[in-house]
Amino acid sequence: MKSFYVYILECSDGSFYTGVTSNLEMRLEQHYLGGNKKSYTYSRRPFILSYVMEFNSATDAILAEKQIKGWSRKKKIALINGDVELLKRLSIPYSRAKRMQK
Repeated sequence: MKSFYVYILECSDGSFYTGVTSNLEMRLEQHYLGGNKKSYTYSRRPFILSYVMEFNSATDAILAEKQIKGWSRKKKIALINGDVELLKRLSIPYSRAKRMQK
């Protein structure tokens, strides 16, 4: 069975890059070598592989990548750190969280 990976790179400027691939080793090498000068990671090398999640389905991996790309920096850091409680709190809509504080 083929695996698919969603990964997060922490770039040298402190930003995060989220991607999806079926060959993680090859994709990381492509980022590292910087073959495309227009790519996001080209001018932000070196980077650190901060997070990897494995999927059995390309569709599920792509959906997860899109979801993570839409997250705030704080939420991505919670995911990277494995802080499930913070991740849950950051997932509560702002208006609901505000009502819960009262």
